[in-house]
Amino acid sequence: MKRLLLFVMMCASISFVFAQKKGDKISKVITSEIKWWGHKVVKTKPTSHYGSLKLKSGKFTFDKTVLVDGEFVIDMRSLVVADLSGDDQVKLTNELKGTNFFEVKKFPTAKFHLKKIIPLANSEYNSTIVGDVTIKGIRKTISFPANAHITQFTVEIESSKFSLNRKDFKIFYQNSLKDYFIKDEMDIQFKLSTQKVDNERPL
Repeated sequence: MKRLLLFVMMCASISFVFAQKKGDKISKVITSEIKWWGHKVVKTKPTSHYGSLKLKSGKFTFDKTVLVDGEFVIDMRSLVVADLSGDDQVKLTNELKGTNFFEVKKFPTAKFHLKKIIPLANSEYNSTIVGDVTIKGIRKTISFPANAHITQFTVEIESSKFSLNRKDFKIFYQNSLKDYFIKDEMDIQFKLSTQKVDNERPL
């Protein structure tokens, strides 16, 4: 029994060491902006809504000077509807945060794990971003164009406006005709920048 316990402790120690060595620098996100758009079946200004979200935390991990990955946590409770005011704004905000849509009480955060940045040539955007997005506990791999600039341990990314299928994340009215009047695609666009952290260990 003692030998088994010692073996488990050794394995845990090795795993921890490997985790510590994954990256020797962390670059924290210091500024960010996230915009969203939702559309009814007829995609015109009067039938579209838009707003913003806030990033709760974000960081990029570097192995020496090579970008390894990025992790970002979005505060879904920060969701704001920007094109309405008064009672209409409150009503739609509460509806989007409620059980038919993002269920923010049960799922207060969404996440994006950046897996790689692929350079593009002769394009409006210089890169393709590939990563996993998790909304309402459901993870999907996505990709989208962006302008990404990486200098030493500083990162700046401005994405294109790209679409997610809301039904992939179970965002829809339950047994209601209202759902047929909403487009499945919801649009997202974001930009962020980081600041170098001068320590040798990941946070």
